[in-house]
Amino acid sequence: MTDPDLLKTLLQAIEAADSSTRMVAAVESLAQARLEAAVPNLIAVLGYNNPGAAVAAVEGLMAIGQPAVQPLLELLDGYNYGARAWALRALAGIGDARALDLLLDAATNDFALSVRRAAARGLGTINWDELPLDSIGSAQAKTIEVLLAVSQDHEWVVRYAAITGLQELAIVSTISHPDLTHQILRHFDRLVDSDEDLTVIARIWLAQKEIQTYITEILSQQPKLEPKTKDRHRLASNTSQTLCSKTARATPSRRRSVQVSRGGCGDFQR
Repeated sequence: MTDPDLLKTLLQAIEAADSSTRMVAAVESLAQARLEAAVPNLIAVLGYNNPGAAVAAVEGLMAIGQPAVQPLLELLDGYNYGARAWALRALAGIGDARALDLLLDAATNDFALSVRRAAARGLGTINWDELPLDSIGSAQAKTIEVLLAVSQDHEWVVRYAAITGLQELAIVSTISHPDLTHQILRHFDRLVDSDEDLTVIARIWLAQKEIQTYITEILSQQPKLEPKTKDRHRLASNTSQTLCSKTARATPSRRRSVQVSRGGCGDFQR
């Protein structure tokens, strides 16, 4: 069966679906076919009132990858915030840098918390290498600026997503722009003391632990590095030390939780 014939058959199955379960199954079949010609149809599914079908469509769009990005940007539903949130999840899963401006705007300005959450998470998954080399640093700095603001959103799920995005940016910036990693870690310090949601605080501790683990791995490779990169890794080493000093500044109850969450600071005592 040719691709056009296959697409026709799969679309007919979606049109004929007379229950939610059958709709999900039909969309899953369409998604699994990975047909670029089906991208507009998968995007249309995002607007259906069927979360299971939307999940399948998002997975299909992510599997298709870059060819789905421009249609997602062009067909973004400005009226249906549910469809918009699903579309941003797909873009986040693809990580294409063409979506950066949209994600920045949505994370900051969209009225729907599901959209802001999806955008904040997506800002941590951008494939930065797709940008011109001389613009990566400024783009990351702008993204961090937005996520720092979004991490103080009034909805805890949006703050949680922003922490996730900031964690990814802190890790990716450790070598190339360690000053940005420092900025994120200092912000995490302030959030641990100010945020009242324990779920968000726990996510911050996890982010700190993941960053600590990554920096430890980088430091273990330091003797193998070229001399010109050692200054950056020295700054990364300083970054790791800030994670330990934070514990002393925490309140007693939170200090105990931080120590348990991080497993102590012994990894940095090298």
